[in-house]
Amino acid sequence: MRYLDSIRPTKQHRSFKLEMLTTVAILIFGCCMGLFSKYMDYRQASLPPLLQMIDSAIELHNYLGEFAPWVFAAVCISVFSNTPVRAAINVFLFFAGMVLCYYLYCKYAAGFFPRSYAMIWIGFTILSPLFAFFSWYAKGKGTVALLLAAGIIGVFFKFSFSIGLFYISVRSWISVILLILTVFILRKSSKDMTIMVGVGIVFFVMIGVFSPYRI
Repeated sequence: MRYLDSIRPTKQHRSFKLEMLTTVAILIFGCCMGLFSKYMDYRQASLPPLLQMIDSAIELHNYLGEFAPWVFAAVCISVFSNTPVRAAINVFLFFAGMVLCYYLYCKYAAGFFPRSYAMIWIGFTILSPLFAFFSWYAKGKGTVALLLAAGIIGVFFKFSFSIGLFYISVRSWISVILLILTVFILRKSSKDMTIMVGVGIVFFVMIGVFSPYRI
């Protein structure tokens, strides 16, 4: 624990009541986002005018089906939690609420249940506390924090760009914005920021070369 505290010390604990209220709020937020995501997808043709305009401009209903916005939400919840354990709990409940409400909407409102796709998100939810625990330390100091932050940045580069032998192209401009925001959230000294982004690009290339899955 001393070694982990040297990377990023935990903040002074808030009251148990406030911690619980925060966790419940995150769970409710996850539930609302799950319902909203499926609503945008299922009711795409009959959205209210403002949502229709936003969806036409950026295809929000498609983008909410990608990993990027949810991973970004998880990173924010994680790094702004008081402790790595709280980060793990909060992120797990966010995904649990989101996935549960999304697929309840699928089954009882839309009338179908995509089992294979659901299993992917359930697996992601089960693993999310582990990722959140380590992501919390990405906001800390030292080599380990720098590598963790670079790993997160590398994933967001993968969300944002496609790379080949002689080309690189933008996959999603929204993901590029989330990449920039993630760099800002994980910001460090100027020297460490340069290293973080540089190593993140290396991780991005490695993910593209070695990963058998499209993320």
